[in-house]
Amino acid sequence: MADDPNNVPGKILVGKAEDYIYLLLRYGNRHGLVAGATGTGKTVTLQKLAEGFCNAGTCVFAADVKGDLSGIAMPGDGARTFVARAEEIGMKYEPDQFRCVFWDVFGEKGHPVRATIAEMGPLLLARILQLNDIQSGVLNIAFRVADEQGLALLDLKDLRAMLTYVSENASDLQQRYGNVSAASIGAIQRQLLVLENQGAGKFFGEPALDILDLLKPDIDGRGFIHILKAEKLINSPNLYATFLFWLLSELFAKLPEVGDPDKPKLVFFFDEAHLLFADAPKALLQAIEQVVRLIRSKGVGVYFVTQSPLDVPDTVLGQLGNRAQHALRAFTPRDQKAVKTAADTFRQNPAFSTADVITKLNVGEALVSMLEGSGAPAMVSRTKIAPPASRVGPITDAELREVQDSSPFKGKYDVAVDRESAFEILQARAQGRTSGGPVGANEQEGGLLSQIGASLGGLFVSKGKRPSVAQSAIRSAATSAARTVGSAVAREILRGITGGMK
Repeated sequence: MADDPNNVPGKILVGKAEDYIYLLLRYGNRHGLVAGATGTGKTVTLQKLAEGFCNAGTCVFAADVKGDLSGIAMPGDGARTFVARAEEIGMKYEPDQFRCVFWDVFGEKGHPVRATIAEMGPLLLARILQLNDIQSGVLNIAFRVADEQGLALLDLKDLRAMLTYVSENASDLQQRYGNVSAASIGAIQRQLLVLENQGAGKFFGEPALDILDLLKPDIDGRGFIHILKAEKLINSPNLYATFLFWLLSELFAKLPEVGDPDKPKLVFFFDEAHLLFADAPKALLQAIEQVVRLIRSKGVGVYFVTQSPLDVPDTVLGQLGNRAQHALRAFTPRDQKAVKTAADTFRQNPAFSTADVITKLNVGEALVSMLEGSGAPAMVSRTKIAPPASRVGPITDAELREVQDSSPFKGKYDVAVDRESAFEILQARAQGRTSGGPVGANEQEGGLLSQIGASLGGLFVSKGKRPSVAQSAIRSAATSAARTVGSAVAREILRGITGGMK
C-alpha cells in the first residue's frame, strides 16, 4: 500500500511515538545501540531492524546466543499481541519470512565457520588464550619465525609444532628477538589444550570463511540474514567475543572504501556486546575503537546489543548514532548509574524526564533516537516498537535442516581440508626427510608453490560438471591458501591465475 508506514523507500520503520519513527538507510552505517534489561524486548527490536535491512537489499550478520532469533527464517504466526500492536500503531500485520543462512563454530547447527591461525593473528589469539604480556611476546615470536620460514599456521597442531620449534631453538632466536623461556612456552601450550577441550579445534582450519560470502544478496534482491548459532559458543566468552571481532577486522581489511552509500552493504549485530570489552588489553581496545570508527566508510554498520550502555566504552559509545533503549531497572547504585548514563546519551525531549521514563517503559517500548536527515540525532521519543513480520521465537531442528538444505553455501564449507602446513613440514624435518636447518628462500617458494598447486588442482577437476562436496571444500581451501601465502613469487602466480587474489 502506498500509505503503508512499513513500506517507505529509504527508511526502516522502528515504531511509533506521536509520529512514526524511522531509521534512515543512508545512515544505517553510522552504527547503533540496542540496550535494555533482560526480557524488555531487545531481541524483537533487533529482529525488526534486521528485517528492514534485509528488505532493502542489505545483508545482515547476527549472533544468536539464546536461540530465539532463529525464528526470523519462518513466517510470523499472527500472535495476538503482535496483531494488536500493528493495529495500535496503524500498520497492517503481514507475515513474512526471510532467507537465512545458519553458521556454527562447532558445525552442529549450521555451516562450519573456520579461520586459520595465521588469519586470527597473535593479538586476537593472545586474547582468546588470556596470555600475559610476556607470553604474548613469545607468541609473536612464533608467528614471526613462521612467516620468515614460510610455514603456514592453519590449525592448533600447526601452532603447537611451531611453539615446540621455537622452544628447541630458543638460544638462537633470543639473539634476534629476546628471551624465550620454557615457562612461557609451557603456559601457552597449556592454554591451547584448554581451548581445544572447549571445542575450538573445530574453528581453526580450512576451508576458512570467505568474508565476502556474507555480502552476497539473494536472487530476488533482498539481503541474506546470516545467523551465528552461538548457544554453545557463548559458554566460551573469550572465543565468542574474539571471533566476532575477527569477522569485523576481516571486513575492515578486505572491503574497499565507499564513503556514505545509500544503504549499508552489511549490518552486523553484536549481541552480548559487553563480552567484547571485558578484560580486553589496551592494545585490543584500541584496535576495536579504530575498526568501529573507520569501518562505516566501508559500508558496514555495527549495532551493539547489550543490557547497559555502561558495557560499551565511551570512545565507542560516542560513535553509535542510532539508539533504542529499552527499560532498565534501578535497584543498585550501578543500576542507577546506568540509568543516568543512558539518559545523558540522548538528545533530551522537554516533554518528559528521560531518566524517569527509562525505568517505567513497558515490554515492547523503547526510548528511540535515530539520526535525522541532517545526520544529527533526533530528539528522544517514547516509542512503541513495530512487530516483526517473521516468527518471534526459535525454529525446530527439522525447520533448521530444511533451511540449511537450501543454503547457497551447502557443500562449500562442510568438509574440512588439512593441507600440508607447519606441523607436517616440521615433523618431516625432525624425521630427517628434509634439512634440519632454517628453510632457505628457494625451499620456501618451492614448498608454497607445491601447496598452491595441490589446492588449485581441485579447481579444475570434472570440468563442466557440478563439483562434489569434497571438490567444493578444496576450492574453498585454495582461497584460504592464498591468504596464508608468504612468498612474493607465489603471490604473483596466484594473481596471474585469479586476476586479483590477495
